[in-house]
Amino acid sequence: MVFLAALGSACAPPSTIGGAAATPKSAGAVWNPPNDAGAPLVGSEQKLATRGAVVPPEVAGHILKLTLDDVVNLALTNSPLTRSTWAQARASAATYGSASGRWLPSITADVQGGPSRSVSTSTVVPSSRTNVSTTLSLQYLLLDFGARSGTMAAAHEALFAADLTHNATVQNVVLQSQGAYFALQASRGLAIAATEAVGTAKANLEAANRRHDVGLATIADVLQAKTALAQSQLVAQSADGNVQAARAQVALAVGLAANSAFEVAPDTGVQPVMVLAENVDSLIERAVRGRPDVAAARALARQSSAQVRAARSATLPSVLLGANLGQTRSNNSLLQGSTNALIFEINWPLFTGFSREYDVVAAQENAAVVAARTEQVRLQAIAQVFTSYYALQTATQRVSTAAELITSATQSEEVARGRYAEGVGSILDLLTAQSALADARAQVVLSRWTWYTALAQLGRDSGVLGTRGEANLTLTPAAAGRK
Repeated sequence: MVFLAALGSACAPPSTIGGAAATPKSAGAVWNPPNDAGAPLVGSEQKLATRGAVVPPEVAGHILKLTLDDVVNLALTNSPLTRSTWAQARASAATYGSASGRWLPSITADVQGGPSRSVSTSTVVPSSRTNVSTTLSLQYLLLDFGARSGTMAAAHEALFAADLTHNATVQNVVLQSQGAYFALQASRGLAIAATEAVGTAKANLEAANRRHDVGLATIADVLQAKTALAQSQLVAQSADGNVQAARAQVALAVGLAANSAFEVAPDTGVQPVMVLAENVDSLIERAVRGRPDVAAARALARQSSAQVRAARSATLPSVLLGANLGQTRSNNSLLQGSTNALIFEINWPLFTGFSREYDVVAAQENAAVVAARTEQVRLQAIAQVFTSYYALQTATQRVSTAAELITSATQSEEVARGRYAEGVGSILDLLTAQSALADARAQVVLSRWTWYTALAQLGRDSGVLGTRGEANLTLTPAAAGRK
């Protein structure tokens, strides 16, 4: 019992690590780490972690006026996600090369020897001698009933899956960087609209003060106008803060620190909004056929099928052909000589405790799992294309509606301001028109950048989003959006 207790204490987890407690004291306590627990990466570790986190020379020259192309370029250059999937693709390529090597013969060289002493009483061979033997062996697998081809096919499909996953990651990074860019431009537009709303509120307050000064309005009008001004100023202040938050998201998307010296060039010009000329069924068909993540899922399904073939072959015999060539040197001539042999070998696992049979069943069930995941990825892609298609349709309609809204809201505010100045309109009518105009300005900004975001999303969901952010969808000109 004492021994068992001592053994149990020896297997208990360590109580300290690096001079600090190895674990928290309780489930509700926090762990106080030693100084080296969160030590920064240094040397090769740091270089490996930050590899690619640079600003290309063609971008560095205008780092304070980044365009959409620059943002996408920086994101693809610096993204840890693309570096990770790229490294995984290269690792899969090396694995495929390793699997291909099984089709070639293996050649090994062996050298062994040294002094030895025998207890034999023979007088022919001395009891003490020194031998050195060299052997060159060649072995080639003639037949294995699918193990070699199955392993190579699995590595082949795994390489395809890794490359396609990298392509999908590239599209996701492009979409993320575009989304951050569009969000920043939208936040800037909203900040400008909020500033314009403050100007409108100030003009209305001045009008209320003038009417009050001449006795045509009560102090209530002035107070309501002041309240509207304060509200618009709060909105403007929040909008300015949102610009900085959106800038931080751009920095995150392109792999730069948020406090780095960079700026995105403002984009407040009028750009035409196009109408999608493709129907949802054609886009779904395109996505199912060529979207990278869907194709990667199919490659993984083929890989699992090849692994079933490899597992099944492990229950069957294998046929090998080999040859040996050896030479032994010794300080005794009787022990020297050469050997050579031609070997024909058949290995047949007659009984392995059913482990290999269970391996086949496990491989078959894993293949069923991967096949089900592949179907789920296909259905998810269809749902995403369907959703983003109609999101773009809605965004297109909102651009047109917002253009009409800003026109009517501007005219309504002008009329309400004129009526109030002439003494025939109320302050409530004026403030209502002011609020509607501020909302219309915001809707114009949001509708425009929401459309660009929806277009990029549909391009990604359809699997055609390019590395420069191009959606690669068929569009036809529509009425130019207003700003």
